[in-house]
Amino acid sequence: MKEQLLAIGEKIKGMDPVQALAYFAEAHPGKIVFSTSFGWEDQVITHMIFSNDIPIDVFTLETGRLFPETYYVWNRTLEIYKKPITAYFPQAEALQTMVEKKGPSSFYESVENRKECCGIRKLEPLKRALNGNSLWVTGIRSEQSVNRTDMSNLEWDEQNQMIKFHPIFYWSLEEVKAYIKKNNIVYNTLHDKGFPSIGCAPCTRAVAEGEDFRAGRWWWEDQSKKECGLHTTK
Repeated sequence: MKEQLLAIGEKIKGMDPVQALAYFAEAHPGKIVFSTSFGWEDQVITHMIFSNDIPIDVFTLETGRLFPETYYVWNRTLEIYKKPITAYFPQAEALQTMVEKKGPSSFYESVENRKECCGIRKLEPLKRALNGNSLWVTGIRSEQSVNRTDMSNLEWDEQNQMIKFHPIFYWSLEEVKAYIKKNNIVYNTLHDKGFPSIGCAPCTRAVAEGEDFRAGRWWWEDQSKKECGLHTTK
């Protein structure tokens, strides 16, 4: 697989993100999806896909605990581009069982409980969203987390048995913001209030100047544990 990825990497070398997305859409017809959580990076890629009519299905994970500002961006994105965004919800029975047994805020009590909640609200729906596809596009950037420094813009996801492509992996945050401004892309206003990374409302807070990028996610936990498992590749 390493050799195959290197070969693919050579083919997209020199392509801009839009060209690369179009290339992959042609190479994986009907088998390529993009996951959005409506943050800065995802809005950039959504714009690239929708405004260029690239045949890539866009989906989101509706955890049931999103910020009102996130729902606003979701609605505006649908209104602007007139393109569908598939929503994947948690399985009702699993969610009901967890809440009845442990309450609505069990994720604060332990890492295990938090991972259980992420598993029900995000990981299981993600499995359904990715099922049957061969390539997954994401908005990951290299500078977003210490846990992602050993990644590249193209990789093999062993857990989900598919290729992952991160079209703006090497972009800086300033490049992302400049692209948003240039193209007048709707974005989550929480970003202007100290929220660089936006997830579920109970698990996300603003960060202070100088704090790590993901300090606002699951802030009650140890820094090294701050991944929900969506982008575990091994």
